[in-house]
Amino acid sequence: MAMTKLLRRIARRNKTCAAVIVAAGSATRMNGTDKIMATLGGQPVIAHTIAAFQNCDAIDTIVVVTRQELCGEISQLCVQKRFSKVTAVVRGGDSRMESVRLGLDRLAGKCGLVAIHDGARPLITSKVISDTVRKAAKFGAAAPAVPVKDTIKVVHGGVVESTPERSSLYAVQTPQVFDYDTYRAALQNAVEKALPITDDCSAAEQFGLNVVITQGSEENLKITTPSDLKLAEVILAGRAEP
Repeated sequence: MAMTKLLRRIARRNKTCAAVIVAAGSATRMNGTDKIMATLGGQPVIAHTIAAFQNCDAIDTIVVVTRQELCGEISQLCVQKRFSKVTAVVRGGDSRMESVRLGLDRLAGKCGLVAIHDGARPLITSKVISDTVRKAAKFGAAAPAVPVKDTIKVVHGGVVESTPERSSLYAVQTPQVFDYDTYRAALQNAVEKALPITDDCSAAEQFGLNVVITQGSEENLKITTPSDLKLAEVILAGRAEP
């Protein structure tokens, strides 16, 4: 009887997915504007990001990782917006990898999967989230991506060295979704070996995991510069049109 209960508990855990929304960056390319709290469609950027996961049935729990000075403001925002899935707003670290680790610590293994998302990607849709979670549940690691449109050049010292085949190149987005326990191990491996990590998938790849690609969205842009914020306004306005 006890074993049956244990198996049921494990099965329930493996079906759950928590989200860690990382919003602890310094926004150095925003000309003094805090991209996380910048106004988009009358609301802070981070409000749109959290709302997307709040409204997605594939997500059970949300942890927001941000700068210390924003913890109180974002916590209050979550109360005002009734973001009931948000269980913690925590201070980030000195690097993205450290911020992700701090977010994972707050989940304490209470989920089967974890979706790691950029706080500055406010136009993510429930479909992209759900599709990626489903793939990760099957394969252990998944990320949305879109094919690269431009020709890419590998350049060293200002000189073109090679031109990769464009058909094999994809721009990877977030959320990047992983089995929780496996990704914790991958992150620890990256820390111990001081591996170069450019995104969350990098840690998984260097741990030997195969990351499966799902269909991303051209609208799932990351706000990095003031022009990105203007484009996001246009996209958001287009969604609101009848």
